[in-house]
Amino acid sequence: MSVDAATVRRIAHLARIAVTEAEVPHLQGELNAMLAFVEQLSEVNVDGVEPMTSVTPMEMKKRPDVVNDGEIADAVVGNAPDTVNHFFVVPKVVE
Repeated sequence: MSVDAATVRRIAHLARIAVTEAEVPHLQGELNAMLAFVEQLSEVNVDGVEPMTSVTPMEMKKRPDVVNDGEIADAVVGNAPDTVNHFFVVPKVVE
């Protein structure tokens, strides 16, 4: 895959980056080099390779999926001017 000058301008526009005409050829070369590297990665044989989360074999730490209030509800609403049952009370703005 190759990036042309029009594509470089379009990418710059989408990224909201000001690119002068003199910079377009340089950026075109940079983007083509990145895409060439990604294409090289697709040639690597990864059959039988397990996905991993770290370079060393380890298991992810798991915690129980339990819904709770974090046990700090009093601290969360501690500076609020008015609360009811650990909820902030705010003035009504819609009538």
